[in-house]
Amino acid sequence: MSELKTISRHAGTVLVGQLATMAFGVTDTIVAGRYAEASLAALSVGAAIYMSVYVALMGVLQALLPVWAELHGAQKPRQLGFSFRQSLYLCAALMAFGMAILLQPAALLDWAEVPAPLRAEVLDYLGVLALALPPALLFRLYSTLNQSLGRPLLVTWLQIGSLAVKVPLSIWFAFGGAGLEAQGAVGCALATLAVQYLMLALALWLLRSRELYRPYHLWHKLEKPHGPTLVAFARVGVPSGLTILVEVTSFTLMALFVARLGTTAAASHQIAANLAAVLYMVPLAIGIATSARTSYWLGAGQPRQAQHAVGLGFMLVLGCAVLLAGTLIAVRDPLVRLYARSPEVIALAVPLLAWTAAFHLFDGLQALGVFILRCFRITLSPFLIYGVLLWGLGLYGGYQLAYHGLGPWPAMQSPAAFWITGMVALTLTALIFWLMIWQVLKR
Repeated sequence: MSELKTISRHAGTVLVGQLATMAFGVTDTIVAGRYAEASLAALSVGAAIYMSVYVALMGVLQALLPVWAELHGAQKPRQLGFSFRQSLYLCAALMAFGMAILLQPAALLDWAEVPAPLRAEVLDYLGVLALALPPALLFRLYSTLNQSLGRPLLVTWLQIGSLAVKVPLSIWFAFGGAGLEAQGAVGCALATLAVQYLMLALALWLLRSRELYRPYHLWHKLEKPHGPTLVAFARVGVPSGLTILVEVTSFTLMALFVARLGTTAAASHQIAANLAAVLYMVPLAIGIATSARTSYWLGAGQPRQAQHAVGLGFMLVLGCAVLLAGTLIAVRDPLVRLYARSPEVIALAVPLLAWTAAFHLFDGLQALGVFILRCFRITLSPFLIYGVLLWGLGLYGGYQLAYHGLGPWPAMQSPAAFWITGMVALTLTALIFWLMIWQVLKR
């Protein structure tokens, strides 16, 4: 099989699974929006906080992909199994840290001045999702292992199947029925909790029963924490997690700042943010596949093949980004009407999606760049670049443009301000990342 087919097939399989998982959020957004505008606004704030925590912690675990892919390429299955078992200690620490944040979000809500009517539902929503975080992180560990082995299909089938359970549960728990009280956005969180534990149980069964995993001796007695291994994990994982934290919190804080503009603005922003997250799954899938192949070839001692994999990944991301951005602009009106019934929300969200499309063009290229840099253990520089550009130019610039004006531009009093400055920040980020990759490949 050619390298292009290998990357495309891997990316396509990952994409289907990621879209199934993202459909959790799409389902919840549609259900909450049709239940009540206030529930959609509460979901916007609560989901932004949860995703910030989850994706940052997930990023620490996802950073182990090139480590395990290199061991796979070097034909060291027992060493890979030991590394996987050691990662359980890392995962346990991340669980405790994440749950502590989700169970105590009041200070963050106060700082962001989230309106009082939204707070009770947001707090209940996050309390339920705190319990869903441990199985979600453990399943991510299983997912990262399979991606490093080039076997993402065993993850994708579970993600697709879970969607068939999630959709009816979200509708039932949110709207009530059959003796169950309607619970709005909190009902969506309860559905997520049930599905995450189901997925984890199936993943453990596969790890125990499939012949594929036997060479790695994953069920060997758990060793004591191994300092050098955990330090190596930290060097790769912590900067990677912080990098994703900056990226995601730029979205989180954007949602919290937009909430000050009122329920209509928060609801319209949630629609745009949800679609941007769905589009992001394409470069994310290509980035996972490309980094797995790049690290595999590096582990096998074939740097030329690794360079070839990087070039193929770049062309795939660029082509898909152009196609998806154009499609979003073409169908933005019916898409918004699928999410919301309020005329005010529709009127604000439709033009907002044009900026979302432009945002995606550069979001895809920088996302792939992060994955490739991680293959060469370059993790600290992306974190610093994100902090300056995404938080500084993107978020702070958006806040100024929305509420106070920025340079010659007056205050927009619209969520579009954040998308405009975010697009500019991502453009510069993508340019810097690919200049860095070019320098690495030259060497």
